[in-house]
Amino acid sequence: MPEIVKAVAEWGVSITEITGILIIVGIAFHALVFVPLFLMKHHKTEEIYTQVRQRLGRGILLGLEFLVAADIIHTVAVELTFETVGILAIIVLIRTFLSFTLEVELSGRWPWQKKE
Repeated sequence: MPEIVKAVAEWGVSITEITGILIIVGIAFHALVFVPLFLMKHHKTEEIYTQVRQRLGRGILLGLEFLVAADIIHTVAVELTFETVGILAIIVLIRTFLSFTLEVELSGRWPWQKKE
């Protein structure tokens, strides 16, 4: 039975990682190709830059969430050792820091500040 769980978890990890990568690549492609074309008809250059940057940042954040989920699944269901838990902690810490700084950069405020 544990081998079945391990095999299913490995497939789940692979699918989750691929989903995260596809989200980042897909939204980056969309933000860099289609958004500027659409906005060039209606907005100023500064607005195009802001919109592309916002969409790209949101795509990276969403993709990172999937990649963190894949790391957690892999560590808990596939290879649970003290070493992998330590590596997971470091990976989650780094990706959380990246997500936090991206969020601050995109929104222009700290998460605990009210929206204006």
